[in-house]
Amino acid sequence: MPARSLRALDMLAFFVADAQTGFGPFVAVYLTAQKWTEVQIGLALSVGTTAMMLSQIPGGALVDAITNKRTAAAIGILGITGSALLLALAPMQLSTIAALVLQATASCVLTPAIAAVSLLLVGHAALGERLGRNARFASIGNGLAAAVMGAIGATFSTRWVFLLTAALGLPALAALAAIPPAAAKRKRTGSSADSLLGGAWAIIRDRRLLVFGGCTVLFHLSNAAMLPLAGIEVTRRAGETANLIIAACIVVPQVVVALSSPWVGRTAGTWGRRPILLLGWAALPVRGLMLAFLPGPWLLVAGQAVSGISAAVFGVMLPLLAADLTRQSGHFNLCLGMLGFTVAIGATLSTLLAGWIATVAGAQAAFLALAAAGAAGTLLLWLAMPETRDAADVATGMN
Repeated sequence: MPARSLRALDMLAFFVADAQTGFGPFVAVYLTAQKWTEVQIGLALSVGTTAMMLSQIPGGALVDAITNKRTAAAIGILGITGSALLLALAPMQLSTIAALVLQATASCVLTPAIAAVSLLLVGHAALGERLGRNARFASIGNGLAAAVMGAIGATFSTRWVFLLTAALGLPALAALAAIPPAAAKRKRTGSSADSLLGGAWAIIRDRRLLVFGGCTVLFHLSNAAMLPLAGIEVTRRAGETANLIIAACIVVPQVVVALSSPWVGRTAGTWGRRPILLLGWAALPVRGLMLAFLPGPWLLVAGQAVSGISAAVFGVMLPLLAADLTRQSGHFNLCLGMLGFTVAIGATLSTLLAGWIATVAGAQAAFLALAAAGAAGTLLLWLAMPETRDAADVATGMN
């Protein structure tokens, strides 16, 4: 594969991550500045979260059905660009909810589309290393975009954050256009409703997917609420320095992801999937215990650094496992959508569970409960998840 195409994929991952950063905490800040009430903000964000959850499987199925994966990625980029413009130019309640729904559905198309383009460019044998590069450039993009958008929001207004988000769609589309159409086009193997239903049924019947789906639910049940809960505790303990500590809690894991993701991808191809999966999952209970027992607010940053290990492993291994599990069926993106649905379930349950436990028994008990969920996921992975690496890929990688 020409180096130009691979560099274009690097830039695509970078600029897409840049654009997605605009839809993080900046949305709540922007709506607060627009005099929205907490109830209105909560409703809008809940609708967006629900749309994200419900769009995972249809988004993956749509990417499977589109022969040219560049087209699918372009649809996702344009959807995110349009939603950012709608937020910036028309921050009324109905249009804002529509923008958040559009962003959620577009993301559920764009994420599997980029993974599909990566698979078509490098093949199964080199996919792990390629996904590691994608994660590295995405992490760098997230970190830089968060810093630039924070500065722009503070200097001008949060509206400019979303105008910048929309503008970032242009270099993302340019990077996508630099990938040759033929390289991102998959031979049609049948995209009829019968073929789709048959592929879905074959995926669901795969015991490995069921086990990994359960592990994914437990991963995000443990992971999703840790940073918000840590943020609350930091605010209580640190006072005026809380914003600085929270910023460090966000940036440090991104640095760990950027540094370690390529190693994760390469090593998954040589050691196999199971050892790397166990490393990422086992970091979750360690992080939960650190957040529960470390005494000072700045030491929470150390706990968050451990989350970078889990994030690197999960970001690389989820699409890699999906590729392993669908090598014969070809429904790679549908499988990604199904696994994305399990991510959404785990993350939703995590915030509800942690919030309830923290209210009833305190933050330390909540961190311990989240650590226990991570330990349960690690145990399930160890006992029930088989190795999915194909022996042919090992031979290919050694040649």
